[in-house]
Amino acid sequence: MNAPLSSGHSSPSLPIIHLLSSGGFYGAERMLLDHCLATPGQHQVLFLDAPYELLARFREAGVDCRGCTGLGALIAHLRERRAERPLINTHNFKGLLFGWVGASLLRLPLVITQHGFTPRSRKQKFYTWLSLQLCRTASVNRVVCVAESIAALHRQASVSAQKLQVIPNGLPAANDLQPHNAQRPRWLAGYVGRLSSEKGPDLFLDALIPLCQQHPQLDAVMLGDGPERDSLLARINEAGLQERITLPGYQTDMRAWWRQLDALVISSRTEGTPMILLEAMQAGVPVVAFGVGGIPDVLEDRHNGLLATPADSAALARQIGTLLSDRALAHKLVDNARRTQLDRYDLKALAERWSQLYIRTAREARA
Repeated sequence: MNAPLSSGHSSPSLPIIHLLSSGGFYGAERMLLDHCLATPGQHQVLFLDAPYELLARFREAGVDCRGCTGLGALIAHLRERRAERPLINTHNFKGLLFGWVGASLLRLPLVITQHGFTPRSRKQKFYTWLSLQLCRTASVNRVVCVAESIAALHRQASVSAQKLQVIPNGLPAANDLQPHNAQRPRWLAGYVGRLSSEKGPDLFLDALIPLCQQHPQLDAVMLGDGPERDSLLARINEAGLQERITLPGYQTDMRAWWRQLDALVISSRTEGTPMILLEAMQAGVPVVAFGVGGIPDVLEDRHNGLLATPADSAALARQIGTLLSDRALAHKLVDNARRTQLDRYDLKALAERWSQLYIRTAREARA
């Protein structure tokens, strides 16, 4: 059982089973790990698909987790625990689908956490449509969206307002962050995320290649891995910038990078409330981002970040150029962003909201 944050929390013994299909440790996985450690309850994570390394990471942190192969295995596990009346919380489409079947068959309370949608292909559009339809059914007790823009999609799909709640992602306090190294002679812009279409690594290069050509002191780094890696490398090599735009791969620890980055650039085509955005704000790295998904809920242009029109790489480049040339603005953005993260996206306060939602949902399901 994960320990509660303080003795003031209620019902730390409430059993909560999380369902997630995952290929690695990304934003939703980071949110879920922090959530299990911070929110009172007996949390168990069932990974419907996941590499061993991901399970090991959760186990090393003290979270009860296991692999669960197939719907039949999930139903059998839920039957074993049915007497405890566990609450199910799902975290992506496969988790939602399996959780909906299990909750419907066994009459268990069901919470859907919506981290965001990536409806670019026909298959993904169908998944988005079906997800919204399932959220309308009586089997779903609560739908928690990490951003207001995601909640708006549910309202448009006629999901009951009584079910909907927005609880953004948050971060635990960080006591081991090192100050940014401001003495470096060069300026480094960073992309952090999966190298796949929805995260817009191609749009990042659309902005950074001409900027690097215009500013000899500017370098860029793309931290992550994914299916677009080879095509991105080909573009960088073609531009002759292989020494200045590098792809070191997936990173398990960002602390050393936060000391080096002069800006985090978020070029995503779609987002919820990105964990990496909150991490940069906490670490004191200014953010330049497309105004997609929940990002405008967090950032106000020229107050605590710089925003560009979604998918407009030229506008993104202009905002990066502004940051590059205006050190005073960068300091202002950093100070305001840190204050925003502490005031609105602190995990301890958000965990209390989750705890109350779990308690209320379980109580209503018993009534």
